[in-house]
Amino acid sequence: MTAMPQTVPAYGAIQAAGVGALRPIERAFDAVFQAAANPWRHLGALSFFFFWIATASGIYLYIFFDTSVEGAYRSVEELTDGQWYAGGVMRSLHRYASDALVVSVVLHLVKELLAGRFAGFRWFSWVSGVPLLWLLLASGIVGYWLVWDELAQFIALATAEWFDALPLFSEPLARNFLAPGSVDDRLFTLLMFLHIGLPLALLAGMFIHVQRVNYGDVAPGRVLGWGTFLALLALSLARPATSMDPANLALVTQAVALDWFYLAFYPLFYEWSPNAVWALAAAATAALLALPLAARRARPPVAHVDLANCNGCGRCFADCPYAAVVMRPRQLSFVQMGDNAFAPQISPLPSPGEGSGVRAERNQVSLRGSVGGRPGQQHAVVIPGLCASCGICTGACPSSTPFRSSQRLVTGIDMPQQPIDTVRQELERELLSIAEERYPLGSHPSSPHPRPLSQKGRGEAIVPLLPPGEGSGMREGERRVMVFGCGHGAAAAACKSRDVATFSLLCIGMLPPAFIEYALRNGADGVLIAACREGDCEYRLGERWLGERLAGAREPHLRPSVPRERVRLVYAGCGEESVLRRELASLHAALARLPRNQRRRSSRDKFSVSAGMTKRNVQA
Repeated sequence: MTAMPQTVPAYGAIQAAGVGALRPIERAFDAVFQAAANPWRHLGALSFFFFWIATASGIYLYIFFDTSVEGAYRSVEELTDGQWYAGGVMRSLHRYASDALVVSVVLHLVKELLAGRFAGFRWFSWVSGVPLLWLLLASGIVGYWLVWDELAQFIALATAEWFDALPLFSEPLARNFLAPGSVDDRLFTLLMFLHIGLPLALLAGMFIHVQRVNYGDVAPGRVLGWGTFLALLALSLARPATSMDPANLALVTQAVALDWFYLAFYPLFYEWSPNAVWALAAAATAALLALPLAARRARPPVAHVDLANCNGCGRCFADCPYAAVVMRPRQLSFVQMGDNAFAPQISPLPSPGEGSGVRAERNQVSLRGSVGGRPGQQHAVVIPGLCASCGICTGACPSSTPFRSSQRLVTGIDMPQQPIDTVRQELERELLSIAEERYPLGSHPSSPHPRPLSQKGRGEAIVPLLPPGEGSGMREGERRVMVFGCGHGAAAAACKSRDVATFSLLCIGMLPPAFIEYALRNGADGVLIAACREGDCEYRLGERWLGERLAGAREPHLRPSVPRERVRLVYAGCGEESVLRRELASLHAALARLPRNQRRRSSRDKFSVSAGMTKRNVQA
């Protein structure tokens, strides 16, 4: 689990207790199954998977089902006993996959609730998920009716009495289930229509639920998927689903075996009253829908696009976890500068949603003069209502390289609360802190005219020019390490020491790979990157994208010339500072076996900025 966001005070204690209980369970499953096959980290994907299993098995059952009063029960029994090897297994798979769907949905809801993931930019996913609970419940209840055994008879009468409590019908529905002959074939035609229509509506709602999520986790991995299916299949063979005796409206059902996944609230009809159950259901639904409003708080600033530095590559669009970045054509217009003088102005077209029900603001950017635009070129536009303020787009932008020679680093898309220029400045300060008394001439803070590193030529060395022991202040065997941390994972600051500098970002996915090389070129012997546990990123994809960038599978990638033995990626969630320290000690030991990371003493460093930027010669 990740660090808990601020929520309403009355909810905080429950949230803290729940997160504290869930975190050890998740990590125990990680140790056994690994993150990719940990069901706790893929509850949404499992929900889709269980739905598809129930759908596939239901189609098979529908082929043999008889939609008549006399034939419904008989056809189900023939499937169960007559072809136990196929129909019986399919019926059991249908039953257990449906039950598992309820379990995964409820656990998914509880986990997101305890993590506070229901407000802000996530409100749509939360609110759109609430009606799915009713559709899922109704789909399961109607399915039990179709068997038309004693349990179905009880459900039919109890459900009718529950709806009779509402002033909707002129005559009580329960009368239709009190005497033999009151039920005819049309009921089963209606029930079959509902049992097909409700799951279809559920499926449509599930896809709406993930519409504001890029790269939605809607299918489990191969190991988790096959393992789950085989477990359901084994359960179906070991304990086949069976029916009770056939329904008989001339008799009153005395005792039934309830399916507690779908029918747990039915005893409340008789312990309380139908009206009380309606009040409870309405209150629970209203509470879930109102949670985003109850937890409203000031939103952090959203990502900002700088047209002068946006080349329309689309990497921010591809990497945004919440579809908050879209690509729009640039629009060329002219701005009057005087009586007869005009200057070109390149500005964005209206953002998606303007003039519609989607609340989206326009990127208010005006650039005079040449900004490098060309006909047909696109640029990024941020939809404020969808932006998570995670900074992953900044890490994807090819302009986010610290090697640029400009005094102020401006990238194509940036975070106002932690601009990439501030990140570079903070990184330089941290690097200087682990290189005491080893500065180039004029850069030491005690110098009469110190020069901040941001005013030096990019690439100028701040690494020690003296070997250890010669007035350098460094002991033999010490290695300087730069630790990049995530604001939602293990606290990187806990590792800070004489030879360890630390720096945290909004999300580890905000880290451009060029900053790793920059740290190694400017004072660090090694770099440790601390990401959230796999599959547990607060913003879903930060640790995944960073891992792919380091492996060269995603742009911008870490250049092949960067020594991989000096770079290490560790996955440590909130509260796992001990894991971070252990990995740091391991990196220190590995670096001690390597020569000290001395900077090349050439007049100029030639390198190609990652992610396809134009080659630059950086003054040393």
